[in-house]
Amino acid sequence: MTLPRILVLATGGTIAGQAGDAMRADYRPGQIGIEDYLKQASGLGVAADFTGRQIANIGSEDIDASIWSRLHAEIDLAMRDDGVDGIIVTHGTDTAEETAFLLDLTLPSTKPVVLVGAMRPADAVGYDGMRNFANAVRVAGDPDAAGRGVLVVMGDRVHSARDVRKAQTRATEAFRGFPRESVAIVTPSRLDWFGAPWRVGDAASLRFLPLPDVPILAVYAGMTAAAAARQLSDDPPGIVVSGLGEGNMPDPVRQILVQHARRGCLVVRASRTDEGLVDREPQDDANGFVASRALAPPKARLLTALLIANGITEPAEAQRHFDGR
Repeated sequence: MTLPRILVLATGGTIAGQAGDAMRADYRPGQIGIEDYLKQASGLGVAADFTGRQIANIGSEDIDASIWSRLHAEIDLAMRDDGVDGIIVTHGTDTAEETAFLLDLTLPSTKPVVLVGAMRPADAVGYDGMRNFANAVRVAGDPDAAGRGVLVVMGDRVHSARDVRKAQTRATEAFRGFPRESVAIVTPSRLDWFGAPWRVGDAASLRFLPLPDVPILAVYAGMTAAAAARQLSDDPPGIVVSGLGEGNMPDPVRQILVQHARRGCLVVRASRTDEGLVDREPQDDANGFVASRALAPPKARLLTALLIANGITEPAEAQRHFDGR
């Protein structure tokens, strides 16, 4: 049997974390190096021809532009390397949805790219990381995974980068998807897709470029214009509103954001709710706002920053990109 040739790019996280005691609740992420991890995986029978590279060894709350840039460059090279069949990124769960979405927007879909993490450290009772990793190998080694964009594997489920989000702080079934709950079920021995690939032959949607700082404005009941203005004092090039309900906000806050939109700031209305669509409302045209549709604030922030970096700042054109997610 020919083994799949898998490039594993390690960034740390709980999947490489240790507590020093199988019963402890606290632990340190990013303690196991990729070479040791791959030896352990191979020893357990995870079948692949692995190449491992350590990009970082951190908790994913500390992921930053320099790590994203190196990840993107390594995966871009692997996409053009005939000796690589698929790419796995081991990653902390806190920001896995953001890294996956950024890579999904800026990479072609010609080879499988899979992010995988864990909710328990490697020396804890019930460690879930090695099973998740074995599942990720099953997905990354499947030719039918190409054409599906970047995928996230957690808890025997495969999620699209567009849909996935972390929905719980501790449970091993911590990830959910919207509008698609998941796109496949996977175990170390079996993979069942729920539909055909949806990005066959697709190039990257946007160029990977340095990202401007786009803040998320957290809206709450009774928020004043002064409170909003304090958060937006640096006149950012874009703002994502974590709004009430379907991207709503108190009228004083709306008026502050209209002023920002009129000076050329790209203002995107998203929702702080767990899931749901944010559609355009009649006032959006006059206000110069964009509706985030299915994207929650963290992903809406990334898309907004990428659009600005790519020179797309006109609300109607930006809206077309959000509509296409």
